[in-house]
Amino acid sequence: MTWFNKQSRLVQILLLLIPGVNWITEIVVRWSTWLKKGGLLRLIVCIVVTIPSGIVFGWLDLVWVLLFKKLFLQ
Repeated sequence: MTWFNKQSRLVQILLLLIPGVNWITEIVVRWSTWLKKGGLLRLIVCIVVTIPSGIVFGWLDLVWVLLFKKLFLQ
């Protein structure tokens, strides 16, 4: 999580723009956030992002990073 947040906004956007990389980035960032902070809502989001249809979540996060400089529900 901290690695992703420390990146420049351009790098964050590029990581979320590429479909396959987007999904892997989502999985790594979400699960590391859950391991550090815990919480039922974060766990549910982690599980939803982990399934292949969770790639749609990445597009939502791309817009969210553009607007708020962090991932949706992070």
